[in-house]
Amino acid sequence: MTDKQGKTRLVILISGRGSNMRSIVEAAKQDELDVDIKAVISNRPDAAGLEYAQNAGIPTAVIDHKKFDSRDAFDQTLAAEIDRHTADFVILAGFMRILTEAFVTHFEGRLINIHPSLLPKFKGLHTHQRAIEAGETEHGASVHFVTAELDDGPVILQARVPVYPDDDADTLSARVLEQEHLLYPAALKKLVTRQAN
Repeated sequence: MTDKQGKTRLVILISGRGSNMRSIVEAAKQDELDVDIKAVISNRPDAAGLEYAQNAGIPTAVIDHKKFDSRDAFDQTLAAEIDRHTADFVILAGFMRILTEAFVTHFEGRLINIHPSLLPKFKGLHTHQRAIEAGETEHGASVHFVTAELDDGPVILQARVPVYPDDDADTLSARVLEQEHLLYPAALKKLVTRQAN
């Protein structure tokens, strides 16, 4: 299921500035990641990452969730747009929508997310604050397959950072995000290599 150049096809979903999307695009540009990014799709027309993707020559699309009267209708339209690009993997890079079970099932084994914690710890939101409050000495990020249960799919790769006594959620978040930008391309490289063999 690769294109004629033998590259694995990705569609990336974003909601905001798309910093993790940028790290993937940069890794592909520098031939560190052998992928063809077919499209960047956002659920928000004002997502800053769209302009970056356009400037990088990547096709973009906006499917505004506010224009749909149900989560199902939005997800069906989004799935149809992704399917147009025959993606091998669908990459969630700061895509701030809870996806329906039908959507997740449709892309089963091909839907990838990054989560700012060492899963299975701290699923859901406010992971950095929760890690500090729990007295963790180590925190990080996980790239994982998406399943119907939130932040529960098999982990592909993790990155770890120390938690310092004077950390607050912002300082810890910045340290984790720095690692996310290295982790996501590395995890995708692992997947692409596995797919090629």
